[in-house]
Amino acid sequence: MMLKSITNLFVLPITWLYLIALSVVMYVLSHLPRRFSGRYYHFLARYWCRVFVRALDVDLRLINKNTQTLPEQYILITNHPSALEDFGVPALFDIYPLAKAGVRDWIVLGRISDYAGTIYVERGSASSRHAAKQALADAVESGKNIVIFPEGGCKGSRIYEKFQTGAFDISLQTGIPVLPVFLQYIDQETFEWTDESLVKKLWQIFKTNNNRVNYYVHDAIQPDDFKDKESYTEHVHSKYLEWQKEYLDPL
Repeated sequence: MMLKSITNLFVLPITWLYLIALSVVMYVLSHLPRRFSGRYYHFLARYWCRVFVRALDVDLRLINKNTQTLPEQYILITNHPSALEDFGVPALFDIYPLAKAGVRDWIVLGRISDYAGTIYVERGSASSRHAAKQALADAVESGKNIVIFPEGGCKGSRIYEKFQTGAFDISLQTGIPVLPVFLQYIDQETFEWTDESLVKKLWQIFKTNNNRVNYYVHDAIQPDDFKDKESYTEHVHSKYLEWQKEYLDPL
């Protein structure tokens, strides 16, 4: 622990300075006309997320529990207990995210995420939800991977009582499988995002002494095995409840 602290005393300030410089570059690039955005900026945004996770001093690990080869294209779903997954998921996976409309207003980060291809939704607006769902389906049809949090937002450290059907409906429509990832935060209390501001929550994450985070990847689930979105959703929700017993209950 002492060696880690001494190392971070030198490494973290350098990481933060590098992150600030990278943010300035990406912010400037985001003012170019939209036609100049593309895969290069998407990968830059993913790289920025990796640096940011490192700057928060989070020990983020990808653990493959899958027994089958992962598909080239997928609709990634995860539980959503924390603010970290907004950065941790794109740091590890080549995906285009769905985010609440308020993210667009974040200083610097909002403009970067918008230019990188984030799809936004106003959860209280039916028309916005419909437009976002169509945009996600179009992204999948164009060959992109997307990520959706089926709980419908941060619902606490435990799996919410039900999943929204949107991700599974898109999977059925497009024939693209769902890739389930279970997020495990060892320090559940610190990482759980409730009513704190984003800045306060990230500060709490930065200060924790138990910074281990595991992202467990399981086998993709094929839409051909289900007749409708409801049965598809219920099946995947039941899998998450099983994984909760395995990954969270022992903590």
